[in-house]
Amino acid sequence: MEQHEMVALVERHLKAEGTGDVEGAVGVYTEDVVHDAVGFPGSPRTGKQAAREFYAFLTANFRTEKEEPLHRWFAGDTMLLEQRMTGTVVGQMLGIPGDGRRVTFGIFHVFEFAGGLISREQVWIDSGAIVAQLTAH
Repeated sequence: MEQHEMVALVERHLKAEGTGDVEGAVGVYTEDVVHDAVGFPGSPRTGKQAAREFYAFLTANFRTEKEEPLHRWFAGDTMLLEQRMTGTVVGQMLGIPGDGRRVTFGIFHVFEFAGGLISREQVWIDSGAIVAQLTAH
């Protein structure tokens, strides 16, 4: 895939995720996608249905407000994306009740592509920043 195609596909995925559109978020995945939210219980997950379950949980608990791309790198059919994300935890995150608190944290994605779709997504988040913001008094 061309770099601009990767960027467009990832932006489509992130937009759907951010608006709570679970079907749109997984619609850009291959049937055998590997979705790995590093450190999240049950990860890595394989297949669209398993990814769908992850996004159903995420969108029920977190409302994305802003995703700021900081850097993108490309290597063959892989795109790495560093972002700063801001949103509201309406349920729980990392096992901590959000109570409607707003959090901002770093997030790093590794996307792999096959056949014009995302075949693997690996995600790391700055969990320390999230915990500190959710537990601050």
